[in-house]
Amino acid sequence: MVFEAFECPTCGGVDIHRHGQSATGKKRYICLNTECMRKTFILDYTYQGYRPEVKQQVAEMAVNGSGIRDTSRVLKISPNTVIKELKKRGRHRSG
Repeated sequence: MVFEAFECPTCGGVDIHRHGQSATGKKRYICLNTECMRKTFILDYTYQGYRPEVKQQVAEMAVNGSGIRDTSRVLKISPNTVIKELKKRGRHRSG
């Protein structure tokens, strides 16, 4: 039996358990830290736009004045993904 040590990408916690698999067959994990904002995650996303690091970069590039097309070209994701992420971030700040 092989033991794989993972950390939660959000909180850095090590209390992680398998939580089934995604529709594409990727292993899904759950963070058991009660203070963690994110409960389930996948370590190896198929589409880069789903990665938390890329979502953070979208927000940072928008603050620095990069346009939607420029952001999508640099991060190699769809412009629709950029727009969707910016709308989500705007909704969380105003509400």
